[in-house]
Amino acid sequence: MSARLPRVTVRMTVNGTARAVTVPPMKRLLDVLREDCGLTGTKEGCGEGECGACTVRLDGRSVNSCLVPAIHADGAKILTVEGLDRGAALSALQRAFVVMGGAQCGICTPGILVSASELLSARPGRVPSEDEVREALAGNLCRCTGYQKIVDAVRAAARETGGERRAKPAPRKATTKRGVAKQPVAAKKAKAATKAKAAKRPKLAKKRAALAPRRATRVRRGATRGSR
Repeated sequence: MSARLPRVTVRMTVNGTARAVTVPPMKRLLDVLREDCGLTGTKEGCGEGECGACTVRLDGRSVNSCLVPAIHADGAKILTVEGLDRGAALSALQRAFVVMGGAQCGICTPGILVSASELLSARPGRVPSEDEVREALAGNLCRCTGYQKIVDAVRAAARETGGERRAKPAPRKATTKRGVAKQPVAAKKAKAATKAKAAKRPKLAKKRAALAPRRATRVRRGATRGSR
């Protein structure tokens, strides 16, 4: 009889649920998820880490599960395509793929969805550009859609989840303890300058009134001299 391969117990959290599986330490994480956890959404494409069909998120980062030994997932948090939905309802990302034709044969779709979910979670509150989406999905191959529908679906999902840039709200006016709105420093200076000018006007008027008779006398004298 051939010697049995050593087995280890791997404890991990898969889609928010604690799991413990006893498997050979070098068994692929892809096989553990499909065979031991019953999560068949993750697909095998090339088996060499080239196509991205088996992509899952390990502690938040996208990895090719066909290349990850089970022992490396011990104590980790794993997210598969089954963990993207919201109970019985599809997530905004999944709905966008259905509506916009981002999913066709379905082999590569789970890995693309998982990679896209990392992109959107890393950039909350904004719509990624086409270049950003293509760079994030560079490790996922698809032979059906030509990629444009996939890119459009990811960006549509970002818009649906509030990714449009929101206009900044107007700054609140500062108030005093009595609730009276405080004036900006520039406005205060302008107001003070206006008051100072207004205060000078009566003084200038008095000076002009006092000088008026003298000017009239000078004008008369000049006219008299000119007539001579």
